[in-house]
Amino acid sequence: MTASKKTAVVTGASSGLGAVYADRLAARGYDLVLVARRADRLAALADKLSTTYGVNVRSLVADLEQEADVAKVEQVLTSDSSVQLLVNNAGLAKLRALAESSAEDARTQIALNIVALTRLTQAALPAFVSRDAGTIINVASVLAVHSWAISSVYSGTKSYVLAFSRGIQDELAKAHSKVKLQIVLPASTATEIWTEGVSGVPLSALGKDTVMSAEDCVDAALAGLDNGEAITWPSVEDETLWNQYATASATLFAATQTGTPASRYRIK
Repeated sequence: MTASKKTAVVTGASSGLGAVYADRLAARGYDLVLVARRADRLAALADKLSTTYGVNVRSLVADLEQEADVAKVEQVLTSDSSVQLLVNNAGLAKLRALAESSAEDARTQIALNIVALTRLTQAALPAFVSRDAGTIINVASVLAVHSWAISSVYSGTKSYVLAFSRGIQDELAKAHSKVKLQIVLPASTATEIWTEGVSGVPLSALGKDTVMSAEDCVDAALAGLDNGEAITWPSVEDETLWNQYATASATLFAATQTGTPASRYRIK
């Protein structure tokens, strides 16, 4: 995945997985467009990466929960032909029972995790397809396939990321496109989503052995990308588990393809 004079756009770049993605991609020779809300953090990271790796780094201050700011990033993706890679990393988790949550909690998670990711993917894809080259990395979560009592909205948004991205992968495969779309599904990762208290669950509440560092997570995800993986589970040792899950899902779907009600639902 070595690149020269190619640009990667990374959302949620001011900390956590996004900052590590920015570092690793700069080390691979990518120029960068770093997107996040915190201008001071972006400026410090941009200076560090440009000095360390000699790449061009642009900061784009944007709150992707907001329509106008999503449009700013869309403009970069549709107008800058050097963009070869998009990392849709920005995300939000507010983990609490729905009955105890506000409508704003749901709105912001949906706006960032679903709406922004969808729009930026859709903005980048046409140019990538027309060039038959480019990579999109959509960061989901292991909670895309599992829901807790406190994760109904968050799990719902990450299930969307998984289903949405798999549909695009099928679309690209049917077109015999060389464009890549990788889905990354991290488990608990040591980022500020926990330490800032936004999630509603402190990092200290998680089992120490269950939490992966942001560096290890991104390095595993990029290794998966280099190996041609379409779906990467950084913490799952037995890769056959996903194959079994996907096969069972396909079998279940195939079983739905009939116009006859199941026998257990027929009136006797």
